Amino acid sequence: MLNLEKSIRILEFDKILNMLSALAMTEGAKKRAITLLPSSNLDTVKKRQELTANAKKMAGIKGAPSFGSMPEILNSVEKAEKNSILSPREILDVASVLQSTRGLIEYIRSDALEKCALTEFFDLLVPNKELEARIFKAIISEDMIADEASPALANIRRKIRYQTNRIREILQGYLTGESSKHLRESLVTMRNGRYVLPVKSENKNEIKGLIHDTSGTGATLFIEPMAVVEANNELRTLMGEEQTEIERILAEFSADIANFAMQLSNNYRNITEIAFYFACAELSYKMNAVEPKINSKRLVMLDRARHPLLDKEKVVPITISLGEAYRMLVITGPNTGGKTVTLKTLGLFSLMLQAGLQIPAESADMCIFDGIFADIGDEQSIEQSLSTFSGHMLSVVNILNEITSNSLTLFDELGAGTDPIEGAALAQSILETVLKSGALCSATTHYAELKAFALTTDEVSNASCEFDINTLKPTYRLIIGAPGKSNAFLISQKLGVPTSVVERAKELTTEDAKSFEAVIGKLEETRLQMEKERDEALRQRIEFEEFKKNAENELKERLSRAERDSEEMIRKAQQMITGAKASVEFIFDKLDKIQKDQSNYGDKKREIRQKLTEADDTYNPVEEIDENYVLPRPLKKGDLVILRNIGTEAVLLDDPDKNGNVLVKSGIAQTKTNIKNLVLVTEKKKVEKKSGSAKRTVTISSSAFSVSLDVRGKNVEEAWIDVDKYLDDALFHGIKSVTIVHGKGTGLLRKGLWEFFRKDKRIKKYRNGEYGEGDFGVTVVELK
Repeated sequence: MLNLEKSIRILEFDKILNMLSALAMTEGAKKRAITLLPSSNLDTVKKRQELTANAKKMAGIKGAPSFGSMPEILNSVEKAEKNSILSPREILDVASVLQSTRGLIEYIRSDALEKCALTEFFDLLVPNKELEARIFKAIISEDMIADEASPALANIRRKIRYQTNRIREILQGYLTGESSKHLRESLVTMRNGRYVLPVKSENKNEIKGLIHDTSGTGATLFIEPMAVVEANNELRTLMGEEQTEIERILAEFSADIANFAMQLSNNYRNITEIAFYFACAELSYKMNAVEPKINSKRLVMLDRARHPLLDKEKVVPITISLGEAYRMLVITGPNTGGKTVTLKTLGLFSLMLQAGLQIPAESADMCIFDGIFADIGDEQSIEQSLSTFSGHMLSVVNILNEITSNSLTLFDELGAGTDPIEGAALAQSILETVLKSGALCSATTHYAELKAFALTTDEVSNASCEFDINTLKPTYRLIIGAPGKSNAFLISQKLGVPTSVVERAKELTTEDAKSFEAVIGKLEETRLQMEKERDEALRQRIEFEEFKKNAENELKERLSRAERDSEEMIRKAQQMITGAKASVEFIFDKLDKIQKDQSNYGDKKREIRQKLTEADDTYNPVEEIDENYVLPRPLKKGDLVILRNIGTEAVLLDDPDKNGNVLVKSGIAQTKTNIKNLVLVTEKKKVEKKSGSAKRTVTISSSAFSVSLDVRGKNVEEAWIDVDKYLDDALFHGIKSVTIVHGKGTGLLRKGLWEFFRKDKRIKKYRNGEYGEGDFGVTVVELK
């Protein structure tokens, strides 16, 4: 791409690269980001965009991988290949890259990640766990080699520790014995790698030995006593052996690195690429950017584009297109209204696209340019004796010499800085030249002549940056198709310029200029009205779409519910038919058995009745009563009611009191209850019977069901037939407690009935009546 350096600076692409570099997680990726250049090759741009999209998708699924410490190792690897011995720091850096390599291989093995262009970089990574482990085991830090680096090193260091302890023991005798009074301080120190004592200069003859150093004042001499000279010599020898062994270890690691040099270099480069594209993905997330579509139509379409260097909270998105209905856009409007930002957004986004970066917009459909040229800002140069106008013209000359039909050109205030008439004419001529070249172009201006040029020239369109007259502030909205009105007179008047001055200025304005400004004003009024009507139509459309959606959903739900209800009714009907057939077959079978065997007549009868009851409960269920039931009228003495809690009928013995409490009689039993527990019997009622947490619905007819049965005067068999049927009826009506009146007499009837009670599975328990209930003349039976 021609003239790229200047475009990068003017369009502030370098600031985007600084943002990208700051997000990179390795030093190599940071350098890769800061030196990133756009490409004009279609395949290259598509590949870059694909890799960025892949990284963004991976980061969204699993998060970005950890790159650990990824120092630059290419120089170190090259040194190793030339048989140089690497330093501990350089060898540790190689181990760090191997560690990062293993981590990235583990990251990409996840089942959640699909194969894509970016995974090709992961597939090229080659681990060397054995070399990595040996390095980390042998080299603790750049200043420390571990004893475990080799057996020889461990043995040498063991001897060094022994020799050091021996020297210190000898010198300790000087610190604690008679010689201590000759010392400046009671300590052992080192000079030139040898252990010495700080001796007072006046006592230097008291301690025989070698003088290695003198203090700055000359008051202290650092003497190596003769007693440790031989031991110090031995220690120096061992230290030399230690250094030799360390150099041998480093040389061995350097050779191993040289043997693995190609894989290490490739690992570093591939990891750098991976880290770079994950930085691109992170930048996309930070800018809330999208992957742009790439077209071959020389078309740029940006929907709600946001300049990434402006405050996110304040930036006003712009929608702009270039290359479809028109190839040139002439933008007018007040200063600081957003014209230059529009130009920079077009140019910067094109550079970002061709560098592989995603675009901060709702959507973007863009083409590839072979040149992006921008003449924006003050080109004045004192060194070259250029005025602002001359600087701009020099830039325009370079652009006109280099543009092609596949270029993007951006001009800010074209023709400014000179005589307005000549400047306008020159600007129009330049735009005509660019238009003939076939390049896409956008230019800002204040010249009315260029507004007219855009109105009358094919493939050229006006655009304006909206200005709020009431607040005297720009809205930064870009309006395509309408030129901007200068509003100079109105703004000046609102800012306090005397009315007489403004009116005189209007008089001095030519009739053509007045007419042109009036047309623009009319167009602006029409546009605002149309936008208002469009917004209202859009609002009504959204409301209608929402209403339509809700209505369709409700209709679908009702149809679905009707289908489900129909299917449920058919299923229940089939169940009822099947159950009825089974009950009939069961009854006929039992009747046949009864005819053959009369001995178990009672048991067979109960079994048939129980089967019928179960069938009725299953296939003829009743609905629950409305829990919000309200008495239709006030109750009075003599009313027939149903006790809701037990589902039995009763008669009011008096009128309810002021609290709603009333005395009722059910059978032979009397009890007090509240009217909230009563249902007035006027027809067949359905009452919900509650027992613990379970619920059971029963049907109570208006004919009273007595909670007691009198079987006195009958024998046991006759009495049981009646009791058997009575118990079935009680269960059917939901009654849980009944009283059987059998009389006291001889007790045979009670005894016989109790035998039946003991075997009956319908009965939970039974007992003699208590005082007031009939004593031994009755049996109270509780049903299950």
